[in-house]
Amino acid sequence: MRGLSRWTAAALLCAALTSGAGAETLATVEQWGLLGSWSVDCALPPGRDRGAVLTYEIGPDRRVMYRRNFGEAKDESEVVAASINAEGLLNLMVFFPSLHQAREFGLLLSKDGGLRAIYNRSERGDYTIRDGKYVKTGAPTPAQHRCD
Repeated sequence: MRGLSRWTAAALLCAALTSGAGAETLATVEQWGLLGSWSVDCALPPGRDRGAVLTYEIGPDRRVMYRRNFGEAKDESEVVAASINAEGLLNLMVFFPSLHQAREFGLLLSKDGGLRAIYNRSERGDYTIRDGKYVKTGAPTPAQHRCD
């Protein structure tokens, strides 16, 4: 596991230092249609008990930024890598400075435009979401909708 963590840290550093990687990440999220704000219920203000507003946007330095708004708590992280697999799943690697870790997650767009998290795992391989379900409860992840 230690080797995986070192590899992830090295990959993040390499991605952050390589302008081509940033341009490729930007092109991938634009092509897939991720940019904008998403929420389970856009009519509700963000809050821990009401849900978050998740925003993917291009920063002034052309990096893809991931902003989470939970109402009383907000943070900003960089999307350091993005790829689309053959089934249309968008795979993202996001570095969370507040958590001192990278997380990988996969997102899928439904035909009606909803966005669902299919997996979310730490750099050590610990899942919080697997196969579209929360690991702790087994409940399916809810669809998020574009708010803008």
